[in-house]
This record gives sequence, C-alpha cells and structure tokens, in this order.
Amino acid sequence: MNSNERAELRKLAQKENSVAQVGKGGVSPAVLTSIRNVLTARELIKVTVLPSCEKSSREVADELASTLKADVVQVVGGKFVLYKKNPNKKKIVL
Repeated sequence: MNSNERAELRKLAQKENSVAQVGKGGVSPAVLTSIRNVLTARELIKVTVLPSCEKSSREVADELASTLKADVVQVVGGKFVLYKKNPNKKKIVL
C-alpha cells in the first residue's frame, strides 16, 4: 500500500465509528472472529483499544493485521484502522 492509498483510507475512516473494542482480555478468539467478520463485510474498520488492555494500540493493531492478513492504516491514541480488500465484494473502497 502506498502513501496515497493510505491517505485516502485515513480520509474514509475519519468519519467512521469504532466497530470493535479490545479490552482486558486482549485479542480473544471471540474478538478475533468478530473483527474478521466485520472486516470482510466492510473492508475498512476502526477498532478501539481500552485503557484496561495490557498491550498498546500499536501492538494490538500489528497482532490483528498479521493474523488477519490486513493492513494497518493508522494508529492514533487508543484507536487504529485496519484495511483488508475483499475480492468477493463488488464495491471497492480503493
């Protein structure tokens, strides 16, 4: 992903609300399944990492990105944005 694509995705994600929260339990199987399903449906999602989580937002974002084979678009404070292209979806974000 180049910087122009990343900038466009940041722009699109700015108006979106968080669709998932990662808390004290970290990235549990239930959280992972939920995020995977929403990411497949939407392609671009925003996730909130609660202060009770033992890991930083960057660590959680990197862990989810590697597990789900997605791209980390942005990490700001306790929130991050993930993008994963869905080849079966007709409307393409980029």
